[in-house]
Amino acid sequence: FHTGEREEKCIIEDIPSDTLVVGNYKVQRWDIHKHDFLESAPGLGMFVTVTSPSGEVLLSKLYGPQGTFSFTSYLSGEHIICFQSNSTRFAVIAGSKLRIHLDIRVGEHFLDQSAIQAKDKVNEVNVRLEHLIEQIHHVTKEQDYEREREEKFRKTSEETNSNILWWAIVQTLILISVGIWQIKSLRDFFISKKLV
Repeated sequence: FHTGEREEKCIIEDIPSDTLVVGNYKVQRWDIHKHDFLESAPGLGMFVTVTSPSGEVLLSKLYGPQGTFSFTSYLSGEHIICFQSNSTRFAVIAGSKLRIHLDIRVGEHFLDQSAIQAKDKVNEVNVRLEHLIEQIHHVTKEQDYEREREEKFRKTSEETNSNILWWAIVQTLILISVGIWQIKSLRDFFISKKLV
């Protein structure tokens, strides 16, 4: 995505609880002379701030023009991840654009390749099996979180449908009672004028 040099950009990630999140980014600065983005942005860093659904700041750190950040979510819900450059140029001068390449992996577990190569085949299979078990636990946790969200959404939908049904019944009763009242008042009017 593109952003201004002194502008803060935020994204929202819906993350289950107790989940590792790893993000990689790279910043490129716009070159006015070449009319293209430079391969890197030397001397430019990024403030990365992560806020939990409860408003608690999980991560607030200055990184270089490219880097990796990670955090673990303690609550399930929408986490806000914000990026802002550490440019010290005045707002009038700092008019250049930045391009940020961002890769966020939720629930990522890394294998230590050097440790795997150092062990024999049996241990390698054992480590890979443990890695698969961790991934299965993560998928199960993700499914439980989605199930909770679906249940909450279903309850909200059922309550809304119930309210709409009662509102329709009340409207129908009001309409019928107004109709009966109009018929009665017209009949009384015709009787009093001796038209019937």
